[in-house]
Amino acid sequence: MRITTKEELQTILPQVIDNTPIVDLHTHLYGKSFGKLLLWGIDDLLTYHYLTAEYFRYSDLPYQDFFALPKQKQADEIWNTLFLQRSPISEAQRGVLTVLRTLGLDLTSRNLDEYREFFAQITIEDFIDQVFTAANIESVVMTNDPFDQLEQQVWNKGMGNQDPRFKASLRLDVLLENYLQVIPVLQKWGYRVTKHLDETTLREIRRFLEHWIDKINALYVGASFPPSFSLPEDSIRGRLIEECVIPVCRTKNIPFALMIGVKRQVNSHLNLAADSVGKTDIRPVEYMCRAYPDNKFMVTTLDRGSQHELAVTARKFPNLMVFGCWWFLNNPSLIQEITLMRTELLGWAYIPQHSDARVLDQLIYKWEHSRQILTAVLTSKYGDLLDAGWSLERSVIERDVRQLLRDNFLHFVQR
Repeated sequence: MRITTKEELQTILPQVIDNTPIVDLHTHLYGKSFGKLLLWGIDDLLTYHYLTAEYFRYSDLPYQDFFALPKQKQADEIWNTLFLQRSPISEAQRGVLTVLRTLGLDLTSRNLDEYREFFAQITIEDFIDQVFTAANIESVVMTNDPFDQLEQQVWNKGMGNQDPRFKASLRLDVLLENYLQVIPVLQKWGYRVTKHLDETTLREIRRFLEHWIDKINALYVGASFPPSFSLPEDSIRGRLIEECVIPVCRTKNIPFALMIGVKRQVNSHLNLAADSVGKTDIRPVEYMCRAYPDNKFMVTTLDRGSQHELAVTARKFPNLMVFGCWWFLNNPSLIQEITLMRTELLGWAYIPQHSDARVLDQLIYKWEHSRQILTAVLTSKYGDLLDAGWSLERSVIERDVRQLLRDNFLHFVQR
């Protein structure tokens, strides 16, 4: 079907974007086999750390008293404070409403017990199917920490890959940021490591990485880093990255994903909500892409200010894939600005979003809202093509959108 007018474009483009299945490259979700690590339902949705942080903007309840409450009571507090005592206009609050509406629940009742009854009557198997269908998700990538005991048990039983919709990635924050603390654990597992990064220790760490990449069939290796992240750097972290992580990723032909810019525990009383954002230096990204041209790097940064420099860097290095609007950037005004800028600099050669979902239900709202933004951006850019006299075909638009929502990632991580 040929598209020659903006009116036709405005009809067809939203249909194409809505109908394109998504591969969500970074989440904190788990398959059913991971048991209680999989969060879902209204109480998990309301006690999400985004909303917890917002709750304490208004509540006088002491931190320790709130976190001592059962999860359902915490959800009651957040619902009353953020949804009943004031209009829920933040993005995290809006997301809850989008989920409830999409699931067919009555928002006019504002009855939390009614919503709980809905979730009590559905099995997790059916709910996973319902969410994946509602959000049109083909697959999601988990964040898998080899040092998490609950996860270890699942992988050691061979149950980690039971649902093919849940892919794995190997998360290395603990190893890279707290290596001295995990030495006894690695030694217990049979790795001959010491605090001295001699050749034996480095070889054993590489063996550990290779083992876990193969064990979980990791699509990539990833870690988050503070704003002070630097390479090259004469530090334990720097040496582990350059002498272990990067060589193993090159051997396995998988990307190293870096999420840079998080300031940890600026207010430790908030637990998971305690982290903040700092300004990111892009020079370490340039260094890695230049020094290791045979490696693949996926990078997202947490602050708004680094986005332009990061996109320009991606123009210079084809082994760099920029992805997503992470965490504090997951707000519609910022996502639209960043996505438009990336499109103008990189064309189709980036990945516009990942959900970062920690609760299964969030796939619904994070992707519905992101699809709306992508529609607005592409309506503008395709409109420019029509103004220039460049005709469009629906099949071409389908191809383009599929690149952004699915194919760019899958092609980049191909092993």
